[in-house]
This record gives sequence, C-alpha cells and structure tokens, in this order.
Amino acid sequence: MVQMKKNKTAIKGRLTKKIIENTLLSEIAWEACNQVGGIYTVLRSKVPTMVEKFAGNYCLVGPYVNPNVTTEFEEIKEIEGPFSRAAAKMREMGFDVHYGKWLVTGRPKIVLLNPFSVFDRLGDIKYQLWEHHHIETPDDDLVDQVIAFGFLTNIFVETVCGKKTKSQNYIAHFHEWMAATPIPEIRKANLPVSITFTTHATILGRYLAMNDPEFYNHLPFFDWLQESKNFNIESQVKIERAAAHGSHVFTTVSEVTAIECQYLLGREPDIVTPNGINIERFHVLHEFQNLHEKYKEKIHQFVMAHFFSSYTFDLDKTLYFFTSGRFEFRNKGFGLSLEALARLNYMMQKENIDMTVVMFFITKQPYHSMNPEVLQSRAVMEELRQTCQNIERRVGAQLFKKAASIPDNKLPQLSDFVDDYWRLRFRRTLQSWKSDRLPPVVTHNLVNDTDDPILMFLRSANLVNNPYDKVKIVYHPDFIVPANPLWGIEYDQFTRGCNLGVFPSYYEPWGYTPLESIARGVPAVTSNLSGFGDFVEHNISNPEEKGIIIIDKVKSTFDESAQQLADELFKFVKQSRRERVEMRNKSEAASVSFDWDILTKYYDKAYLLSIQRGV
Repeated sequence: MVQMKKNKTAIKGRLTKKIIENTLLSEIAWEACNQVGGIYTVLRSKVPTMVEKFAGNYCLVGPYVNPNVTTEFEEIKEIEGPFSRAAAKMREMGFDVHYGKWLVTGRPKIVLLNPFSVFDRLGDIKYQLWEHHHIETPDDDLVDQVIAFGFLTNIFVETVCGKKTKSQNYIAHFHEWMAATPIPEIRKANLPVSITFTTHATILGRYLAMNDPEFYNHLPFFDWLQESKNFNIESQVKIERAAAHGSHVFTTVSEVTAIECQYLLGREPDIVTPNGINIERFHVLHEFQNLHEKYKEKIHQFVMAHFFSSYTFDLDKTLYFFTSGRFEFRNKGFGLSLEALARLNYMMQKENIDMTVVMFFITKQPYHSMNPEVLQSRAVMEELRQTCQNIERRVGAQLFKKAASIPDNKLPQLSDFVDDYWRLRFRRTLQSWKSDRLPPVVTHNLVNDTDDPILMFLRSANLVNNPYDKVKIVYHPDFIVPANPLWGIEYDQFTRGCNLGVFPSYYEPWGYTPLESIARGVPAVTSNLSGFGDFVEHNISNPEEKGIIIIDKVKSTFDESAQQLADELFKFVKQSRRERVEMRNKSEAASVSFDWDILTKYYDKAYLLSIQRGV
C-alpha cells in the first residue's frame, strides 16, 4: 500500500478572537438542512461550537430541496446582518431564497437556495461552466440540481462581498463536489473572498474502492480521467478537481484520504481536518450503563420474538454485536465481518463457550415487505405477553385475598387461581407461537434475495441460525426507527443496548459509526484504513484499553485481517461482565477526545491560512 505522510503546511500566527470578530464565515454544503449522508452529521454536530465561536458572523448555505425542510427550518423575515441582507437582495433580483434558523442544537442562521427556481436558465448555466472552465455536464437530475445550486451560491457569495465592510474578511467554506461549482467562477471573478474546500471522500475513490480489492496499492497508477469516464462520473470528478485546485486552502478529513486526493485530484491537502462530535448530544450524566440495560431489554424482546419460537438460549449469557452503514459490501467491511463471525462461531463451538452472540447487520437494501413470519412471531409473542400479564393480575388479586384469610398458614396452590379460560388461552397462544423452522436470517423479503452478498455468504458458510450455532445473524435491511413494528425504538437507543460495534471498513474516509458508538459507551472495532482508525492509531495511546479495537488492513491480507478480527471478537466474548462494564466506562471517557471543542483547532488553522492566502 502507498505510504501515508503527515501534512506539514506552515501557518503563521493563530486565529485570534480579534480576527474572528472581523471575519464572516459561510459553510456551504448540499447536506446543510438536507440529510443525505455523513456530511449532514459533520455539519449538525459542529454547529454549536461554530455558533459559539463566530456568533452572528456564521451562516450556513444549503439547497431548498428537501420535502421535509419545514421540520428543520424556521424562516426569519427581519433583516439582521450581511447574510440576511444578501438573501433579501437576491429575492429582490427574483431568486427563490430563504433565510432563517436551522432547528438543530445551536440554532445557526442558514440560507436555503432553491435550485429548481432557475431550471429555466439551466442551458445557460451549463454553457457558462463549459465556456469558462471546460466542464461539460450531462442531463442528470442530481448534476442539474447541483450546478443550479452552485449558480445561486455564486450570486449569494458575490452579494455578501458587496454587503460586508471593507475591513471584514469573508471565508466561504465549501463541502464536497456538490457544493463546489462556484469555486472556479469565484476565482475567475477575483472576488474578495477566501475559499476553503473540504472533500470528505473523493467521488472517484469511492467507485474505485468498491470495484478494486487492491485499490490502495493501485492508487499511484490510476488514470483519473479514463477511470471517471469508465464509471460515467467525468463531470463530477472534473468539478471536484476544479474545486480542489481553485480553493485557497484544500482540506480533507483524514490522512488516509489525503493520499487519495494527491493521486486522484492532483493536489495534496493543505490541512487534515478530522471530524468530531458534539459530546453534549451524547452526555447522559453518566447514566449510560443504566441506558444500556434499559435498551438491551428492548433487544431481548426482539430476540425472543425472532428466535424463541424455534429454540431458546440464555439471554443473560448473550452478547449483541452490530454493524451499520451504506450497503457497500467491501468498503464497509461486511465481507470481512462475516468471515470473522464464521470463524468465531467455530472457535466458540470448539472450546464449548457457554455464550451466544447475536450479530445485527443494519443497512439499507431494496425489499418488498417485512417477512410475514417475523411479523407473525412478534405479534404472537405480544399476545403471549398480554395473556401472561392478565393471568398475573388475576392470580395476584385472588392470592392476596386467599392469603389474608387462610387458616393455619396453609400455602395455597397458585394454579387454583387460574380459571379454565385463561389456561386454554395460554396453551393455545403458546402452541401457535412454537415453530419447527429455523429463525429467519433476514427480517425482510429482499428484492434481490438470490444474489445478495450477505445472504450468499451466510448460505455458503451454513451460518443460518442453526440451534447449535453460537453466532446468530439478524440481517435488517432498513433503518431502525420507532415506527418500525419490530423495534419501537430509535437507532441510537438500539446501539446503546448493544455490547460491541463492528466496523472494519476497507474504504472509509472518516467513519462516524465507531465514534458515535464509543460516545454511547459501546466499545467499537474499526480499521486503520478508516480515517477514524488511522487518527486513533496515531493520536490515542493504548486504544484497545479504551474500547477501540483497530484491525490492521494496511499490512495484512484479507485472511490475516479476518483472523485478527475473529480473535478480537473471541477475546471480547470471554470477558467477564465486570470487564465489559469497565470497558464501557473507558469507551465513553475516550470519546471526549473527539469533541468539536477540541477538534475545531484544525479548522482554525485552515481558516487562518485561507485568510492569509486570500488577501
């Protein structure tokens, strides 16, 4: 694999309070107030720190495209600063522009631009992009929206430049190629604005990694133009390259991705700006252990409904592992996790370990419907629960009366208090619930059941929830939300109830899932090919003691990495309950190192350098 080297861009001075007070900052992103993927999490979690630091000088810019935008956005009519004045000016010019608050923690000001409102000019916008910067754009829904949004953003930035005072700095910080089309035009017009561009993952790198198991070794030899044509993403890659080369400061989120940028975008990032989290969002006054027990009980209920109609196992000796993310089988490490789980199953059987592991794969795949058997089992178990509760209430009331009046301390027979109706109902419900079929591996009826990579592996490895399997699998191809009849809880509540997160990614520019996992007090597995894992490896001492297990995928083969992961999982299974509780405590404590209050220092360096270069 190509070697990673640490960036050493020299920066003079520091971003002082005086500079901040004299600087306007716009963060521009397609995912501002528009949840699509991980950048939404970056922006939303960083907002409280940015608002506290820049106050009224800070504003986000995003697209007015989300049909549910009103649930996150509150419009402000009054004029209150340069950003609102710029929005008002654009409305006077006839553009569909909204200014208000993004209703997340920190309540930042945000400007939303409606790309559909200028679709009648799309031909001219595309021609200008070609005429000025030699970037041709196909007829594609997303690309059309992106370049229309970029056209409006360019006008907004130009308008802000006209509304700011002469002594003020103005930084425009663009995130990803979907927000980046204004950068070359801003540079062409020589506007008085300092440009920072952050790529969170190169678009070409993501495609290549999904299709080349030797992606990192082949990085120096890819022809970016030919490969972008092969994947039909030439326009997107050209936009991204133009943004990287046109910005005053170019950043990315990890050293891993920095190497990728160097070869695929042709520019080495000036600064690495690692992603953080808002610790306040996860802070629960050290009650995470109580929350773990509370939500583990919810998972117990799912597991009983899913498995116990076929056979049972001891829930007090059961561990819950999970992985989640986009369905990118190799990139997200699903294949490696499955191989390690198969080996773990064999190791636990061989040593006759008196424990059970239930592994959840939470991802998004096309499906027709929920599996009727799964729903039926859940419904019958709920009926059984209600029947037991009714019997409990009846027995309790009659038992008390009988106990109070019984002579000679003679103990009553509890079965005497259950009438024939409830005996029959209990027996029928129990009989209707029991099944001689194996518990389903997947909870939904997939559109592509035959060729699904997860199911193909499980079938070939015979890891299909046999009674003798120590490792059970639940493949849930949809989000976990309260409205889901199988769960009735939020995703973050589900993760709090688990014992271990497993995320040994092959391609992961950063990786929020393991970071959010440890912030909830749940130990996590990551890899040194993920940005998060690489950062931990170089900045956190003894990470395994803090509940962060790093799988080596840089120097190891697939087989070696799978065995390392299996060994780590086996080691975790053999821990005592007390050891697991201690690791939960250490995991939660370690997450403080990733608070945005600490990690925004990297953005401070980028902004200061951007001001110095943009003057």
